[in-house]
Amino acid sequence: MMLLAALALNIPPICRATYSAEPAEPQVVDGVAAVVNGDVITYSQVRVLVAPREQLLRSQYTGEELANKVKEARSAALKDLIDRQLIIQAFKKENYQIPDHFVEERMHEIIQENFGGDRNTFIKTLEAQNYTFGEFKKMESEKMIVQAMRSKNVKHDMVASPAKVDEYYKAHRNEFTSKEQIKLRLIMISSRANDERAPAQKAIAEEVFGKLVNGAEFDRMAQIYSEDSTRDIGGDWGWIERKTLAAPLEKAAFGLPVGKISHIIEFGGNYYILKVEDKRGGDTKSLAEARPDIEKKLLQEEAQNLQERWLASLRSKAYIRTF
Repeated sequence: MMLLAALALNIPPICRATYSAEPAEPQVVDGVAAVVNGDVITYSQVRVLVAPREQLLRSQYTGEELANKVKEARSAALKDLIDRQLIIQAFKKENYQIPDHFVEERMHEIIQENFGGDRNTFIKTLEAQNYTFGEFKKMESEKMIVQAMRSKNVKHDMVASPAKVDEYYKAHRNEFTSKEQIKLRLIMISSRANDERAPAQKAIAEEVFGKLVNGAEFDRMAQIYSEDSTRDIGGDWGWIERKTLAAPLEKAAFGLPVGKISHIIEFGGNYYILKVEDKRGGDTKSLAEARPDIEKKLLQEEAQNLQERWLASLRSKAYIRTF
């Protein structure tokens, strides 16, 4: 029986970079990582699968934390390989077949798209990674099998019910709300609370506020009086999001109408005067606007759940032993 669903698969191409020579960690010996219904998964298979992830982890972590992350990654890789083997076994049990010309077409695509049609360069790249053409062809065939079987075990006529869409929208409105931003200018004058100049500093803040109320240019006042790091550019903080400022300043800034100036805000030993020059974002899509995205997400989640239940069923009937 031919599994014709494989025709519709969009399998990611294998890039030349996949085969670029990388110094491998010294390995003393290979061994059995797991047995799945009599089929063996080796440690070398796990290492090959997890290598890119480990390389990333080694650039991000060190010491015990790195060791734990690597252990987690290898465990996840082994689980993926076990599931893959169960899927291939299910494929064979059902007497399905991937026609050989599909695999040949796939190999031709890889050579054409990633090696400019140069078969010799492709073969040499495989050899540099200790693969034969036959081994790589088998790997590609198994990828096609896995994706075809995953596709087969997902209903293609699934529909997200209006009630579920509505429920998701109400519970996740923040996903459909654009980030609120303001274009801010700020003047900061130190209060020098523990200094004899404290009254004078407050008087300066009040004087600046008075000038602003009477029409003085905010950027000019900032250049003259502000002690903030943005003094030289007129107190211009540009576009900022929430959580950029301390809570009292954020509340005042995001509550200001465009073009308005705040009252003097005393916080953290300083006096602040804020001006909001513009606002953007903070808009929430309507349910009608968000519906296509919600339906797509719910269907993807349902498809994932169906696949996981199918895999759980395969696992429950299998003999699996890890080492």
